[in-house]
Amino acid sequence: MFLSAPYPLSLTSPPPPFLPSFSPSIRRSFPPIPSSTITKPLCPGSSRLPSIRALDAAQPFDYESRLRYQHLKSTSLKIAIIGFGNFGRFLAKAFSRQNHTLFVHSRSDYSRVAPQFNAQFCSDIDDLCELHPDVVLISTSILSTESMLKSIPFQRLKRSTLFVDVLSVKEFPMNLFLKYLPEEFDILCTHPMFGPESGKNSWVGLPFVYDKVRIGDDEERLSRVERFLDIFAKEGCRMVEMSCIEHDKYAAGSQFVTHTMGRVLERFGVESSPINTKGYETLLNLVKNTKEDSFDLYYGLFMYNQNSLEQLERLDMAFESIKKDLFGRLLQVYRKQLFLNAKEEDRFLSTMKLLRGGDDVLEPSDEKSKRLEGS
Repeated sequence: MFLSAPYPLSLTSPPPPFLPSFSPSIRRSFPPIPSSTITKPLCPGSSRLPSIRALDAAQPFDYESRLRYQHLKSTSLKIAIIGFGNFGRFLAKAFSRQNHTLFVHSRSDYSRVAPQFNAQFCSDIDDLCELHPDVVLISTSILSTESMLKSIPFQRLKRSTLFVDVLSVKEFPMNLFLKYLPEEFDILCTHPMFGPESGKNSWVGLPFVYDKVRIGDDEERLSRVERFLDIFAKEGCRMVEMSCIEHDKYAAGSQFVTHTMGRVLERFGVESSPINTKGYETLLNLVKNTKEDSFDLYYGLFMYNQNSLEQLERLDMAFESIKKDLFGRLLQVYRKQLFLNAKEEDRFLSTMKLLRGGDDVLEPSDEKSKRLEGS
């Protein structure tokens, strides 16, 4: 197809509106032509200056920009976040930074906050599902997860939607997903082992635990779950694939114990002083971090991880053992001051045992063995 310019085209004039503008870098590569050199017609027998007649004389697109757009389109996901609280917004920053399309839903109204994350807020869960997200990410509290799942209109979602949770316990949401989600839906249980405070500067080196509970075997679904996991890998997370059962076993011995000690020290009332040691500063930071998490989170770690009760009992036994060692050694000092020989000491121990109803007197095991050897 040929188009004739309705007016003479000068090589120094701007392009007509039907032709694309070249970028500054391309224009700089061509030196300007003095107007004096083109005052005469370049075509013999013609009184007009040359004009561009073919539309394909210049390409109407930037090839590199198109490649970049196609790459982003092929790797980006439509992610729906249910629960746009502190942790949901924390994750949304990374999702938006990597050019994923975001939809959010929450009990509170975040319609003014969502645009800050390039996200669309949906006050109605039905409207969210009708947008057909590739991934539905559950970021609610542990206690409200079941009631939230019951409220989702699964029939409005695509049949192969990927459901992801980011709860601090894993067996509990895995069982809920298997119970309530249609069999056609994919399930990925994850736990970013960090939060808005510990991950505020960088996610590099921070552990991200995941379990591919149920993923379809076709190429598109396998690619989708890898693209989602790649979000955290690109941020520098240490990716750890682990079963939900194994996760809860390890988490009870680390996360639950950490939260427990932080809350015990908070109730104890630790305060900063002018002579803080490095170790004491660590304790203060522990209290600060655990205080920023809700008690519902801590209760959920206890209630929905069957290993937590055992850890709590072990902490209690360890505390009692330390008390026994301290008071037992103190008792040794008093005995040495009160009695001159071993017979009088044995008589005292027997009397104390009777007074305690037959229980052994508090005495460190190493001190007891030394006393028996000396007698």
